Amino acid sequence: MDIANQYGTLFCPVSALVVFEGRNNGETYVEHYDMDKDGNPVNAHPLTVREASALAKALDTSCQASKAFLKSAGIIPQTVLHIDPSEKGGVIWFTPPGERSMYFSDRLGIPNGKAQVPALVWKASKTSLALYALATSKRPNVGTALYFAPFFNIYRDGNVCMGTVDINIKSSASLEAFTNAWESYFFNSYFSHLISNHNPIKGNCVQLWRRLLQHPEPFPKNVLIKTTKTLKALLQ
Repeated sequence: MDIANQYGTLFCPVSALVVFEGRNNGETYVEHYDMDKDGNPVNAHPLTVREASALAKALDTSCQASKAFLKSAGIIPQTVLHIDPSEKGGVIWFTPPGERSMYFSDRLGIPNGKAQVPALVWKASKTSLALYALATSKRPNVGTALYFAPFFNIYRDGNVCMGTVDINIKSSASLEAFTNAWESYFFNSYFSHLISNHNPIKGNCVQLWRRLLQHPEPFPKNVLIKTTKTLKALLQ
């Protein structure tokens, strides 16, 4: 039975480099090998200038992309609260109250459109997103209380279920591109259900959004439910 497809993307060797060093003088040179269809090294030859140049360019591009990750395109926005620029890093930022386009699955019976949402705190890596609400429009500090984000498709712990959304955050993404991409992924996806019977607001979530979409008004902060977390918990 062929089980190769159970292991995701299959990578095949196409070339190899071998570094040789002289035993007495310590001098080195590099040989380049092609690989045949069975993965065996063939066609050995000293690394050419052209091949060395291509290798150096590839390594430099990778290095530059790594350095560019989460680098601001200008002055760091005031909405950014924390940046971890490491390979597995991410960003914590907030957005003030404002109008957002929202989309809902047909079974919820909520019309698509624009509605006011509360201030939000976002925590994202390259592959995951957590979201919380704020009861104030002020820039939060480490002691600011976090509230459940009043949306569908969010777990009680704040993690967002992105469903079938194709997340593609580039390793060279700037700070602004990173945060804009996640906000777009979230609000341009379809809200569909409450997860594990977690109701993030006081009252009926469907009725709340149906009213806000049909009768524009500021988001009613009195329906928000406080979590046990403050912003400090997201920094850990």
